[in-house]
Amino acid sequence: MEQLLRTATAKLVNQFFGLQIAADSITVNQTPAEFSGDFTVVIFPFVKAARKSPDETGKLLGEALVKEVEGIQSFNVVKGFLNIEFNASMWLNEFQNAIQQSDYFQLPSTGKKIMVEYCAPNTNKPIHLGHVRNILIGYSVGELLKAAGNEVVKVNMINDRGVHICKSMLAYKLFGNNTTPQNSGIKGDHFVGDYYVRFETELKKQIADGVAAGLSEDDAKKNAPLMKDIQQMLVKWESGDEEVRKLWSMMNGWVYEGFNATFKKIGNDFQHIYYESNTYLRGKDVVE
Repeated sequence: MEQLLRTATAKLVNQFFGLQIAADSITVNQTPAEFSGDFTVVIFPFVKAARKSPDETGKLLGEALVKEVEGIQSFNVVKGFLNIEFNASMWLNEFQNAIQQSDYFQLPSTGKKIMVEYCAPNTNKPIHLGHVRNILIGYSVGELLKAAGNEVVKVNMINDRGVHICKSMLAYKLFGNNTTPQNSGIKGDHFVGDYYVRFETELKKQIADGVAAGLSEDDAKKNAPLMKDIQQMLVKWESGDEEVRKLWSMMNGWVYEGFNATFKKIGNDFQHIYYESNTYLRGKDVVE
């Protein structure tokens, strides 16, 4: 971009002032932080030939450069210095040209293997804005480590068990009426998430009934039929109850389809996916 400015400026100086000057002899610096601009063209060497003041010379060249060089957004002149600002599209184009060079962002191998774990969603609701931030940071860290010469393994640890998962399951069992994401036209993770919300809505009604009957809010929640049912469902899941496990597998499958669609849309990738349901007992043993 600096060379582009030098070449265009040399052409305009010859055109306007009849001064033959080599492009490489034109000084172009990065604009100081206290001024607006990306690059600064030093115009003092042309002032005498222009027979104008530094500001007038700078304005003439600035206006011409905006027309001559595609991508210049604006210019300003400060005491003989012509500050040039490029638009965002120009910078993006330069960046894309750079990364097309195969070795531009790739250092030699370090021989190290690094795991980056991120995202970690629950299977009771869709991936939300907080996950997106986490996904973008995790993916970027993985790509930076990869570019630095490391072998990188990106992994996702999915929280697919527990009371919060059973809430969606119980609500679907009570209110689902055998609907599915396919026959309802709703993305799988959003479909399951709707039943998590339904559980909380129905629970609030039961808590309100308990409070109206004279219980404290905490006691009303503990004694709510839905809370007792959810605890029983979790016990059944942990004991391997066939009916509960079948419901769990079906609903988690809907969620995974939704998750994968989101990951594909974002452009994210994982080399391995781990599930809490496969590891929680080992962790429990360690804790105990």
